[in-house]
Amino acid sequence: MWWPITGMIDPDDHTRVVSPPALDTGRFTFRALPADIDVLNRRAIEHCDLDITALSVFAWAMVADRYALTSCGGSFGEGYGPKLVAGTELPAEPLIAVPGARTTAYLLLSLALKERGQTFRTLELPFDQILDAVAAGRADAGLLIHQSQLTFADLGLVQLLDLGAWWLERTGLPLPLGGNALRRDLEHRHGPGTLREVTAILDRSIRHALMHRDESTRYAMRFAPEISRAQADRYIDMYVSDLTVDAGPPPSGRGLMSIQRLLDLAAHEGLCRWTGPVCLVRPT
Repeated sequence: MWWPITGMIDPDDHTRVVSPPALDTGRFTFRALPADIDVLNRRAIEHCDLDITALSVFAWAMVADRYALTSCGGSFGEGYGPKLVAGTELPAEPLIAVPGARTTAYLLLSLALKERGQTFRTLELPFDQILDAVAAGRADAGLLIHQSQLTFADLGLVQLLDLGAWWLERTGLPLPLGGNALRRDLEHRHGPGTLREVTAILDRSIRHALMHRDESTRYAMRFAPEISRAQADRYIDMYVSDLTVDAGPPPSGRGLMSIQRLLDLAAHEGLCRWTGPVCLVRPT
């Protein structure tokens, strides 16, 4: 989504820009910093040092006073989402490998298994190590996000629960997984209206990337060499949608409504503080 404003970077050396930005970004310059989502969640919670960051929706609830969610750049599942997989049925109190206790996937797993009366233990791992941990027997089950949702059957694992389907059955809404967030103090550092100005640039970047989908996909695949082009296209079709371009204006936008519903439920269950009404920054 962001190469049009950051330029394309070397997958092996993230400091090296190998292709310049495709768009004029005005008074701002943007630099890409690829990282595991749990790393970004922790960084926002503990340091709040990135001006713009991807965040799990669950993690955003912990930093809502410091970061504002944008209306563009979000990831939503329409009846599908993170998957719980295993080689066999779960024991009474399974050890589940999870991609971070601050991820939306972990929040959903907690809600779904609590509904079933299932207790569990967790092993936090980077998302790309979870499949191997389950296949090797170091965990009874794994909670999958990202492209591993497409490849778990290759290791003889089976799906026990699709949390996106679980969410849709209970709410009728898309599942909000991740979002894009801006530090609120950009308004003070760069002047009133900066949040909307930066959001407008991000909005242009996403639209440009989608208009040049083949180029965008070939670039993205450099960071996920283990999957095929067909798998990459399938994954993009799943999680880059109209709601990624615009989660919807208040009060009736489906993306916005789903974020509010999820965080209200999490707060009700005592899993996070209540954020109040969710407001998304929209482009100028």
